[in-house]
Amino acid sequence: MPIEDRGDAYLVTHALAKDTLSRLRDVETEQVSFRKGLVKLGRICGYEIIDGRMETQYVEIETPLETTMGERVKGLDDVVIINVLRAATPFVEGLLKAFPRARQGVISASRDEEAGRGEAGTFPITVDYVKLPEITEDDTVIVADPMLATGSTMNAVLEHVIENSVDPEHLIVLSAVSAPEGLLRVDEAFPQVDLLTVAIDDHLDDDGFIVPGLGDAGDRAFRTT
Repeated sequence: MPIEDRGDAYLVTHALAKDTLSRLRDVETEQVSFRKGLVKLGRICGYEIIDGRMETQYVEIETPLETTMGERVKGLDDVVIINVLRAATPFVEGLLKAFPRARQGVISASRDEEAGRGEAGTFPITVDYVKLPEITEDDTVIVADPMLATGSTMNAVLEHVIENSVDPEHLIVLSAVSAPEGLLRVDEAFPQVDLLTVAIDDHLDDDGFIVPGLGDAGDRAFRTT
């Protein structure tokens, strides 16, 4: 199966997704290859969402020889992709190859690393910018962020998404790598959300980073420290 139900999350099991993630994890993968890898992984995940979450419909088509029946994917024009800046930018670029007509939203949210994790295991989150398109009940909404660590950032993002929209057909949180703690925290706060990831890693370290993880996706993609 391309998408496997793991109880607390859904796992993308496509062989190319796993291969691409392994290359992203490698400390020797430099910036350009890392960015291209995130784009590729976003495209693969987009195709898996189409295959696993979207329906097809039969349509009559005229070939050069005769009339026949074919299948087309329903709802490709009813997709909203929300980019959690900045690390998700190349990831979203890949998703747009699968959903070229998607409406796009942007939320700039970041955790306060200096404040550290609180007793509940979460970070204070600052949301600097929110720009979302209209979301309808027919939409498939994909909130993309390569890393789902403590879930603090994602919960803050989802609060803005949900308070500004009706309940869409599908609301998906898509990540490349997730920590069990973050998946649990998001699921408890937003049980209506489908959590979709390529890997569920072992744990978070004392600084709230995913282990084994792949490092800071934003820094590696944009060559910053």
